[in-house]
Amino acid sequence: MTDPLRVYRELRDRHGPLAPVELAPDTPATLVLGYREALRILDDDAHYPSDPRRWQQLVAPTCPVLPLLQWRPITMRTAGAEHARLREACTDGLERVNLHAVRQVVERTAVAMIESFGEAEPIELLGQYAFPLTFQVLTEVLGLPPEAGQRALAGVSAVLDAADAESARRGNAVFEEILADVVRHKRDHPGNDLLSWLIAHPARLDDTELVQQTAMLYGAGTEPTCGLISNALLLVLTDDRFGGGVLGGAISTRDAIEQVLFTDPPWANFSVRYPRQPQLLNGVFLPAHQPVVISSAACNDDPSIAGDRTGNRSHLAWGAGTHACPARSMAELIAHEAIDQLLDALPEISLAIPAGELTWRPGPLHRMLAALPVYTSADAVSAPRGRETPLP
Repeated sequence: MTDPLRVYRELRDRHGPLAPVELAPDTPATLVLGYREALRILDDDAHYPSDPRRWQQLVAPTCPVLPLLQWRPITMRTAGAEHARLREACTDGLERVNLHAVRQVVERTAVAMIESFGEAEPIELLGQYAFPLTFQVLTEVLGLPPEAGQRALAGVSAVLDAADAESARRGNAVFEEILADVVRHKRDHPGNDLLSWLIAHPARLDDTELVQQTAMLYGAGTEPTCGLISNALLLVLTDDRFGGGVLGGAISTRDAIEQVLFTDPPWANFSVRYPRQPQLLNGVFLPAHQPVVISSAACNDDPSIAGDRTGNRSHLAWGAGTHACPARSMAELIAHEAIDQLLDALPEISLAIPAGELTWRPGPLHRMLAALPVYTSADAVSAPRGRETPLP
């Protein structure tokens, strides 16, 4: 989808803040387009839990979104006491992460990657910078050996990019097998890392829970952060309000990141709830156990909350309520530092193709570029700077 905000606006004009959609053929859902409606749902775990087990009994095993949405013993797919226990372990572990040390890892990794670009043009920033950088940083934070991390990431990518349920299943199986090996090793050889802290937590997570928590932190940390870096860089490269301002110091990188979190969040439709019983919300009937998908991008664009977004952090890109992302600070730090390092080293960077020719990865839940090719110097033949086609 090249212009999702236009689609969201059309849905809102036709249906109001709650629109009937399909996540896949024969997989109905409700897409939440209203900001206030989203907050009501996200703050009401009793009526709108995030546990999908009843729903997945009702869908075909070949449903292409099932591998991504199916139940797992993780904070994103549990409710009640089960969720509270897992959430406490993850939150406590993340609070022990030294963000100053993470910043140093990002800087060291970014500098090495930028120096490795060489003279060949163009550079594909998503594959050669944002993706490997985010992966490497998360690998160090979690404590995965580099080789195991590389194999695990291939499994995550197979799930997110799968064309069918079987491909996703195979990728997920590879991913979980690798993480299980790492968990067993860490039990006997703990380190000063997030996975070791999860193992030692008083919640006493078993091996299956540890594998699933690590998969969530690894996958949900790498993909959205990579998407945030690439989407923010695209904004800097296509909108002179941010490109000139960020490079000239008038507008901060944080402002560009916050704008993207409003208009182009990488996981645009990822918060999913499943009504425990049929619900009537704003005159719309929400069937029991059918997915209710919070579109953070659409809710952020809700005309009822329109206004100046500079310095505004009221977007829903990180979710809200008890399921709000606990790794927000670390993800924003990684993105901020990665962008600053790149722009400091390569201030004349420019798109290698017109913005309108860039492609987006398919999928109903995320909003991420397939590639971001750039020239790194003014000497290279580059596409004109500035917006050529309206970007959402």
